[in-house]
Amino acid sequence: MNTSRNCENNGGRSDPQPPNLGGLSRLNDSPVARWTVLFIVATAMMMGYFVNDIMSPLETLLEMPRSQGGLGWTPSDYGFFSGAGSFINVFLLMLFFSGIILDKMGIRFTGTLACSLMVLGTLIKYYAVTADLDDTIHYSLFAIHLPPSVAMASLGFAIFGVGYEMTGITVSKAMVRWFTGHELALAMGLQLAMARFGTAAALSISAPIARHFTLSAPLLVALAFLIIGLLAFLVFCVMDRRLDKNEESRTKSYDYSAADNSHPDSNHNSSLFTHNSSLDNDEEKFHFSDIFVTLRNPGFWLITLFCVLFYSAVSPFLKFSTKLMVMKYGVDPDLAGFFSSIAPFGTILMTPLFGLVYDKYGKGVTLVITGALMLAAVHFGFSLPIHSSTIAIALMVILSIGYSLAPAALWPCVPKIIPLKCLGTAYSMIFFIQNFGRAIIPMFVGRANETDPSYTTSMLIFGFTALGAAIVAIAMWYTDRKKGYGLQLPNIRK
Repeated sequence: MNTSRNCENNGGRSDPQPPNLGGLSRLNDSPVARWTVLFIVATAMMMGYFVNDIMSPLETLLEMPRSQGGLGWTPSDYGFFSGAGSFINVFLLMLFFSGIILDKMGIRFTGTLACSLMVLGTLIKYYAVTADLDDTIHYSLFAIHLPPSVAMASLGFAIFGVGYEMTGITVSKAMVRWFTGHELALAMGLQLAMARFGTAAALSISAPIARHFTLSAPLLVALAFLIIGLLAFLVFCVMDRRLDKNEESRTKSYDYSAADNSHPDSNHNSSLFTHNSSLDNDEEKFHFSDIFVTLRNPGFWLITLFCVLFYSAVSPFLKFSTKLMVMKYGVDPDLAGFFSSIAPFGTILMTPLFGLVYDKYGKGVTLVITGALMLAAVHFGFSLPIHSSTIAIALMVILSIGYSLAPAALWPCVPKIIPLKCLGTAYSMIFFIQNFGRAIIPMFVGRANETDPSYTTSMLIFGFTALGAAIVAIAMWYTDRKKGYGLQLPNIRK
């Protein structure tokens, strides 16, 4: 049976529910084993999210003169740096190739490579902040003139961004591998919650650390956390190898034909980082032709477009939100990061909660639509000429709800339309296209803030972007009804 054709004719869905081989249990049927794996890989992801936003609250410090402890950056310099995390992923297609590496080389190899790249990129950023670079010399890139400190920090952030996004798709595939047929949305929600905790922690503590020590001190903390994340992922590699051995022992005990086209993951390694071909059914291996099966799936494109718009209205906003709180709402600079951290902190509890709702009751697309509409309302609220810090807090609370609703339901929808064997490539293509928005929007917002310091223009940019995401989500609901993906159905099999 041709798995790719079967998935395409069935609305793109795959059902990797394992067969019952005479009562032999799978390692991930053990709640202790799979929840331990969740905690380990989510820790690695959390450290990446922490480092991704570690410099977001430092914008005002970075724009101070060197004589006052800053680097003398301009708002445009900071906007360029903020978008640099997506440069290699987008313009050199690295994020696309990351998915192919994941599906061909397996979770363990790709995750270890990703964590290592994050460490390397952060080391370069640390050098850019601490080295005494001559900022009277400017480099030209994309017709933009950059001081050496901005260029070097942007290079480090771009390398970090490769590992950061590669870690994201790797962890997503690991969750599908270990939680399919179980609490998949809850697991993804908890993983996202831990990641948001990393973001919230970075927004909360980065500025106080920099003010009480040095501008580079937060990056030293970031390096330490990334090393912890790398070590955590190596522990996961050991457990994931045990799952491969468990599957191998089960398939050797029975006629393999009974399990044809049912193996939960054929793209993992027999040693810690090398491929195990003995577990593979040829139809379950990833082939480059599978990319075209994904590209022909309308559900894939709707999810991708939604991600571009939704995350372009969230991630870049958080990078500018600390200065927004200071300049528009008069919040003390040491407290502004805590205002910005309301959104990610709120998602810590709500994302798993909404994931559990999706697991038990379904309505995934409904949750996605609601989250996007709430996000749009928040940004339009920030564009109003109201300067009350109480209103700012209320809007950030609403943002945290919308930021929890949509991702909690969105990511568990992807395995319902994409076969597991090419899931890594599908996630990478989604993230690859999504990074266009994350690279471009900060540049527009940085320039808008220079010409309109009231933040009205930049907030309208974010607002209409989020509204576009809501419209795409409505189209996703219509397509699901037509194609029968099952996006509105519960995830837990009874």
